[in-house]
Amino acid sequence: MSQNLTHDIVVVGGGLVGKAAALHLSQARLSVALLAQPAAPAPSAGDRWDARIYSLSSSSQALFERMRVWQAVDPARVNPVYDMEVFGDERGSLHFSAYQAAVPQLAWIAESSNLERALDAALRFSPQVQWLDARAEALEVDAAAASVRLSDGKTLRTSLVVGADGARSWVRSTAGLDGSVRPYEQLGVVCNFRAERPHRDTAFQWFHDGEIIALLPLPDQHVSLVWSAADDHAKHLLALEPKVLAERVGTFSHSELGGLTPVSARAQGFPLVLAQAKRLIAQRVALVGDAAHVVHPLAGQGMNLGLRDVAALGDALAARESFRDCGDAAVLRRYERARKEDIGSMAFTTDGLHKLFATSSPLAKFVRNAGLDSVNMLPFVKKFLIGRALG
Repeated sequence: MSQNLTHDIVVVGGGLVGKAAALHLSQARLSVALLAQPAAPAPSAGDRWDARIYSLSSSSQALFERMRVWQAVDPARVNPVYDMEVFGDERGSLHFSAYQAAVPQLAWIAESSNLERALDAALRFSPQVQWLDARAEALEVDAAAASVRLSDGKTLRTSLVVGADGARSWVRSTAGLDGSVRPYEQLGVVCNFRAERPHRDTAFQWFHDGEIIALLPLPDQHVSLVWSAADDHAKHLLALEPKVLAERVGTFSHSELGGLTPVSARAQGFPLVLAQAKRLIAQRVALVGDAAHVVHPLAGQGMNLGLRDVAALGDALAARESFRDCGDAAVLRRYERARKEDIGSMAFTTDGLHKLFATSSPLAKFVRNAGLDSVNMLPFVKKFLIGRALG
């Protein structure tokens, strides 16, 4: 027998963005159903580090703090970024400094499991959230409400469905919002190491023959690798023994941190694409995170974009008139307008940088390396770029 349940909002998707959306919106005294697996990730132990590492901007950290989640994150497994060094494929280089920009830090580096454990605990203690371990199978929308039929026979009646179900979003497809997808023909190769030399709370990035190698600082001289490599090269890297991969990373990073010792199993890989939903909204539907947009990871801004979606959606709902419900078309249009510039500029910037550094012509090499040097000599430009990255 089917059972009807009523909520202000139904969030589909149990990743970081989906959980953050459920918690943030519930704290505005809205009843929320979260469709996600309820099990918390296993705790990390000793020198083991998640393959999924995120660079959190100041705006993301502020959102977690506002939700009273940041206070529950294990501080021993979070590392601030005070400096960033970017190297071209020849002589060009660029240095960003939190001190010079007069900000506390450029970013925070944290494991997915560390953030998820804190979110999970907060969600379990939220009386406004009903956590359902069920899959959405059908979506029906009319002028008054949306209905989501679940795999367990229940039907959820709601004012708004939030699609936070990732790059292959069921909500996006069902709502007719599928847009453009352009593969970069690259994989992101991720792995963790312990460095011989201190990383000095610095994030490093090297551009080399169309590929990007980034080493992000973690506590106790650990670093997280994100190598954006062409498909064939990436498959080769993924097949290497961890020690051999560590040597390869050391070569490409000019041994900046000395020898690297693997602290995780074999590297993992994920495909890189540029994707954009047709729109962020449909009738009684709003998209957030990768369900709405996917950008190249070279700036480490994908998760931050998604969390800014969550904050903007919360702001739009909080500011709505008393006679409008959560899924009112005017409210959703305000959310979409609020996110348009940020999403568009980040997609344009990351895609443009990828194209610039993927070009192998001598002229392109000269332009990009000279460009890095030029920006490095313009403090006001660097401060502007840091401001955009901070969110």
